[in-house]
Amino acid sequence: MSDTKDNFEKQIIHPECPDSQYFYLDRRKAGANGGGNELFQAIQDPVFVVTPDGIIVGANHAALNAAQKSRSEIIGEGICKIIHGGSFPHLQCPLEACLLTCSPRVEESILPGLSGEYLLTISPVKNHDGVVQKILIVARELTSDEMRKEDSLRTAQLAAIGELAAGVAHEVNNPITGIINYAQLLLDDSEKNSLQEELLERIVNEGERIAAIIKKLLSFARESEDDYEPIDMVHVIEDSLSLVEHQFKTDGIKITTDCSTEPCRVLGNFRQLQQVILNLLSNAHFALKERYPNSSLQKKIHISCYSFVQEEGRSIIQISIRDSGTGIPQGILNRLFDPFFTTKPSGKGTGLGLSISYGIIRDHGGIIKVDSIINQYTEMILVIPSLGT
Repeated sequence: MSDTKDNFEKQIIHPECPDSQYFYLDRRKAGANGGGNELFQAIQDPVFVVTPDGIIVGANHAALNAAQKSRSEIIGEGICKIIHGGSFPHLQCPLEACLLTCSPRVEESILPGLSGEYLLTISPVKNHDGVVQKILIVARELTSDEMRKEDSLRTAQLAAIGELAAGVAHEVNNPITGIINYAQLLLDDSEKNSLQEELLERIVNEGERIAAIIKKLLSFARESEDDYEPIDMVHVIEDSLSLVEHQFKTDGIKITTDCSTEPCRVLGNFRQLQQVILNLLSNAHFALKERYPNSSLQKKIHISCYSFVQEEGRSIIQISIRDSGTGIPQGILNRLFDPFFTTKPSGKGTGLGLSISYGIIRDHGGIIKVDSIINQYTEMILVIPSLGT
């Protein structure tokens, strides 16, 4: 009896989950790799055993198959590298940050390393002294219905952020306008080339910078009265490219297009939709220059625009902008459209461009989707209801 107790330790994957599964970790077989016995290997969902600092010490057969890697290619690697494809040095992966807290968690996430969208169940495993030395990560692939539900939830969350941003912007707008005006009055009466003049000019300049940020927040909330009319998204793309093609060509970036020969008509605002396309092209431009600072044949952007009929019979226009730049770490994709959140290094982005783009597409009844693998590609997909032919 004591031998059995020494050789096996019973663990619970997730005690609050109705589908909780129990398995035994055989210490003699596990060793440093933290593997498991037949029950562990028989679990159909990918299961990883990691340390609190995110190093993989065990994986079942399903995990190896999903990652399309051998055990030697996974053991000893960081969990973020295997399931997310890696991370940026200046951004901490939220999953790895969560593991360090040794707290249980359940979250949905796109995992390019496992080729799909999954529900991650994170369960700390305590030893006999109550210390967490291993953490179980179980990944269950989401069904199509669950993915649609998650998209709807994410859209609702971003809409709520937009309302909050609008409220904050309105509250700040009036006092900052007053600060700028009063500082300008004092500036007009100040002595030329004096310290007072210099300080007041700084106050006015910084106030105007805040006012510009507020204007962008209101753009994110889309509080405008711009008229909508039937427009062709192919024309929006063509006009947008005409504005940037010279700069892109100068930087050695090749742009290819694959657009429908039939009109891709939507009910919208030409200027707003052009702003979205230009912002996405700007982000792709930055990512390509970061990955390829010198000339390279891999500096490419591909744009497509076609009409589709979805499963429920709704006609849509889908625009895709795909670049071969730095990519975006999967662990932060859920925050990508949050105001002031940016993947760019400090000082190189305000974090409002994608937020504003999201607000515009939302007001057109559409959504923005992101697919990306770090140091491989980023694809931004716009889905807008079609107006028909």
